[in-house]
Amino acid sequence: MRSIWNGAISFGLVSIPIKLVNATESRSISFRQIHTEDNGRIRYRKVCELEDREVSQAEIGKAYEDADGTIIPITDDDLSHLPIPTARTIEIVAFVPADRIDPLQMGAAYYLAAGGAPAAKPYTLLREALKRSNKVAIAKYALRGRERLGMLRVVGEAIAMHGLLWPDEVRAPEGVAPDAHVTIRDKELDLADALMDTLGEVDLEDLHDEYREALEEVIAAKASGEAPPEAPAPAAAGKVLDLMAALENSVRAARESRGEAPAAEAEVRPLPRRAAPKAAGGKKSTSTAKKTTTAKKAEPARKSTSKAASKTASKAAQGAKKTTATKTTAKKTTAKKTASRKRTA
Repeated sequence: MRSIWNGAISFGLVSIPIKLVNATESRSISFRQIHTEDNGRIRYRKVCELEDREVSQAEIGKAYEDADGTIIPITDDDLSHLPIPTARTIEIVAFVPADRIDPLQMGAAYYLAAGGAPAAKPYTLLREALKRSNKVAIAKYALRGRERLGMLRVVGEAIAMHGLLWPDEVRAPEGVAPDAHVTIRDKELDLADALMDTLGEVDLEDLHDEYREALEEVIAAKASGEAPPEAPAPAAAGKVLDLMAALENSVRAARESRGEAPAAEAEVRPLPRRAAPKAAGGKKSTSTAKKTTTAKKAEPARKSTSKAASKTASKAAQGAKKTTATKTTAKKTTAKKTASRKRTA
């Protein structure tokens, strides 16, 4: 790995020559800007606005623009003579527990490589001291024209440094949390805990950039003259009207995805509105009793209706027909109610 900065770690009176190398690398796919009509590359040229001509990188320097527009040139020699001790030194100022560092402050990561054989022993001494103390070192250093804050910690057998933001560079989360007053019930927390337990932990080595892989497939397909793969239609997302139901469904889906048996769902507390089997059982016995009584009453009614119908047919009386129709209607109504109660039961 190529070093991007050379200097030394100042550990009290101990000086450790080191080289700074990037600990991370970007895997993202970059694009070029082109002219859509002929695929010609679009390039940016650095032009001096006074001479109206393109200049090379060797002709470009740094300058500070004052409020009134005055340009103040700053050379590399000016920066190398800054009146601070961290110009070429990572100065350790304190050792603190790792949990004292707010993750919001953490930025770029670097490895600190020992600068030659003489640095091996003091480098190892600092590494082992950090291991035994279970602490991290807070340091100041200068890089790319400004003084920065860093955190040194042990990674394997190496010392790594994380760039930190200064505390006044981290914004307070004002206006971010919901303003509305919300009450969270214990049952909702229980389901959220069950969901967290079901999802469990993950080996970060198993995670990968699916977007980059899909983009590589598209590029490969177009390079070979094939049609790029089409993305599946996204599932329609419904509105979450019942948080408890959404949590239950999430727990169930997570367990099914892990191949767990459905019996494991017994760990989740049921919703209050689902704890109604007892009431339903009581209605069942009452409904059964009603069904038996209705059946007994309906039987004589059917017999009397049949006799009345035969008498009415022989006499052909208008009034008797009305009576028969009324009784027949009553019979149908009774039968419908009986069927309805059976279904209810």
